[in-house]
Amino acid sequence: MADEEGGIGFLYSGWCQAALPHKRLPDGQTWQIKTERITLAVEPGLHPGPNGDLVPSGVPFGSRARLIMLYLQSTALRTDSREVELGRSLREWLFRMGIPQGGKSQKDVREQADRISRCRFTFHFYQQGGRVGLVNQNVVDAAMFMPSDDAAAQGSLFVETARLSEVFFGLLKRHPVPVEDAAIRAINNNSAALDIYAWLAYRLHALTKPTPVSWTALKTQFGCGVGRMDNFRPRFLDNLALAMSVYRKAHVDMDTRGLILFPSSPPVKLKTLL
Repeated sequence: MADEEGGIGFLYSGWCQAALPHKRLPDGQTWQIKTERITLAVEPGLHPGPNGDLVPSGVPFGSRARLIMLYLQSTALRTDSREVELGRSLREWLFRMGIPQGGKSQKDVREQADRISRCRFTFHFYQQGGRVGLVNQNVVDAAMFMPSDDAAAQGSLFVETARLSEVFFGLLKRHPVPVEDAAIRAINNNSAALDIYAWLAYRLHALTKPTPVSWTALKTQFGCGVGRMDNFRPRFLDNLALAMSVYRKAHVDMDTRGLILFPSSPPVKLKTLL
């Protein structure tokens, strides 16, 4: 876990409460996840098909999509600019995060960046008194696609630059959640552990007292696609242990009803951010 550069990344708090799917969905299928405070819907966009006609794309998924989202948000905050270079800069950052270059890994990154650039994301926020807040925005509202340099992917495109939407960039600047690069690198291939780590980074430091979270609520947020509770619990606990192994200041206990979250220091010291 030693991190010589002390790298810090940032995520919009909404992404710490509702995440992308772990596995590929059929092209054109919408993703929706509802948690205690938020509902996220992701609508896939369109992309050119083999004959030039526009065909449905797919929703981003898995660990690579999560890493690209982290890169986009961290870079935008660090540079205070909606314009984010991908291409070589993204590849270099992913290499620092332990992601191999070339081959299948490069193809996966290219595909997930393309999906993110074309999708529309809708956040519904549930507030006290039954009020609902709505943010209906693309994360990326403009992108420059360049021909791929991968000879095995003739005719394919790679997202070279992206511009975050003004609304999303404003939300990110108002509600950033800091995460530790070293922690992300250690769990880079496990999308479930990445989600739990981000959720703990968002929840724990803001607590003022021990807070229970039921197994039902945990399954709703982290168990999409898992039918039975007795199948969900062991998988979740394994991934929770992995997330807590890289967020050692996290104080979380378990009882028969679910988890108990305790006020904990954030994964990144506040003075580091100043």
